[in-house]
Amino acid sequence: MDGKTVAKPRQDRALVTAEEWFGGGKRRWYDPASARLLSDEQGEARAGLIKVFGRTTGVASPDAVWLTMLPGFPEGSYGWAQVDRLLPAGLGPRLYVEPVGQGDSDKPNGYAYSTVERADLIGAWWRHHDVRRTVVVTFDYTSLALLELLRRQLERPGGPVITAALMVNGGLFADSHSHPWRGTPLLGSPLGVLVAKGAQKSPVVFAQGFKQAQMYSRGNEPSDAEIAETWSALARRDGAKFLHEGAGFVKEHRRNAGRWDLAAIARELNGSVALTVGGSTEDPYEHRQVDATRERVPEADIITFPGGHLTTTEQPALLANAITRVATRHGVKEALV
Repeated sequence: MDGKTVAKPRQDRALVTAEEWFGGGKRRWYDPASARLLSDEQGEARAGLIKVFGRTTGVASPDAVWLTMLPGFPEGSYGWAQVDRLLPAGLGPRLYVEPVGQGDSDKPNGYAYSTVERADLIGAWWRHHDVRRTVVVTFDYTSLALLELLRRQLERPGGPVITAALMVNGGLFADSHSHPWRGTPLLGSPLGVLVAKGAQKSPVVFAQGFKQAQMYSRGNEPSDAEIAETWSALARRDGAKFLHEGAGFVKEHRRNAGRWDLAAIARELNGSVALTVGGSTEDPYEHRQVDATRERVPEADIITFPGGHLTTTEQPALLANAITRVATRHGVKEALV
């Protein structure tokens, strides 16, 4: 059934800064070829590895249900910072994954960015923490990584089990994307290379482009401080180039429309994974996905948020409440050992 949130006015609040966010996590060695996280000793002894960032909260017992938080494009895990502080202290254990190319993860030259490699990285984090069961929350483009992981769960039983999922403002059907031209279509074009270079060099250039990308609802634009912290997170370790290199996920979805189709996956899951889809009333990027879900996946719960695409910033309290409801309903809590 549909659940509609109540609109609340945007309020001034102290920001969690990018430095505070990244200071609360750790960079670990990662081998993309084997999709394994390595110890510092192993990583320093080998060539060709990269480092990826992650954050964990709470204490895990072997039978704990984890909460896995997957971020959006282009802000990465920092996009969860204002939501995280509003989640109950006992809601965990939870894991924040930073994809390669974003935030405090490395941005290697010539790296083959894709939904599949992001799914591989998430799986590596699950193995590293011995995650056996997890509720997954996605924002924006990591919905595609979740769809790939659900496919793998169907094809390769025996690994970590996704028990429930909340997908917010992300692509679920390849024929239902509606990205404005000044967003990912521009960033993925040859002109996007110049945009990315300009954004890396100048926070002013980034701010101009960010405001023009229609990420927020009218009258609810971000403050200068919010934009500055987002730039700080995005440009970290020469990260603005990911604006261009990572912007092809819509085209990638269309090339894999059959494999990453929520309705087809839901039919095969046959109710074994609880599915919730969140959409924002003024989101120009993925607003068609919610209507498509209502029509094609009637068993999925629907949550409607007020505001534009960046619900993580516009409505962090409402989003935190929704995450808490879904997570606790499906067994996430802080397990004491």
